[in-house]
Amino acid sequence: MPKPTTDPAALELGVDRSSPVPLYYQLAQQLEAAIEQGRLAPGSLLGNEIELAARLGLSRPTVRQAIQSLVDKGLMVRRRGVGTQVVHSRVRRPLELSSLYDDLEAAGGHPTTRVLRNTVEPADASVAEALAVAEGTDVHLVERLRYAHDEPLALLRNHLPLGIVDLGTERLETTGLYRMMRGAGIALHSARQTVGARLATADEAVSLGEAEGAALLTMERITFDDTGRAVEFGSHIYRASRYSFDFQLLVR
Repeated sequence: MPKPTTDPAALELGVDRSSPVPLYYQLAQQLEAAIEQGRLAPGSLLGNEIELAARLGLSRPTVRQAIQSLVDKGLMVRRRGVGTQVVHSRVRRPLELSSLYDDLEAAGGHPTTRVLRNTVEPADASVAEALAVAEGTDVHLVERLRYAHDEPLALLRNHLPLGIVDLGTERLETTGLYRMMRGAGIALHSARQTVGARLATADEAVSLGEAEGAALLTMERITFDDTGRAVEFGSHIYRASRYSFDFQLLVR
């Protein structure tokens, strides 16, 4: 059930006609900020384009262009007979040694998890190299589907050495892996991470609610404790329409 229509006046929207920034883009940025900050909650309706245009002194095509840019980003959707509805906020995650669960929880993303596999299997060559064990050594495999605001966001595949933490399925569905590891006395120290991109397979598309061939972000991470031991090898995929990494670059 859609939430009540949001009063545009409550969002304190406005445009600066003296700015070289296009008016539609100014409006789109303010609406996107309102979504990210939770002032436009998922499921809420934006309201009538004509009324919004009149209140801001803009043409209807300008307002329509602003809204369409957010539709193109996947932040809003136009529903026949309903209007323009906020879908969700895009997850922007800093590149630091933290768990997706903790980051989502801190940002108010209401993370939930469905465990797809929780088993022990022999390490293949890539897993063995990452965890610095002999190929064929038994390791723990956990595969999870992570949700934010009740929408699938990421498929998480993690390998860990046996015996370092109790990986109960019930616990995995209610908290983050790194939180479990810290609770087991593991001092996470550093990680080596690679970020990439590829297209979704048919099975991945079904799990993530995307079309086959949709863009995905990929991330591989080897995490080390304070003794230099590899304690986790993660291979994750994220919906590019819902997720991005933030970088901070410094001049040397």
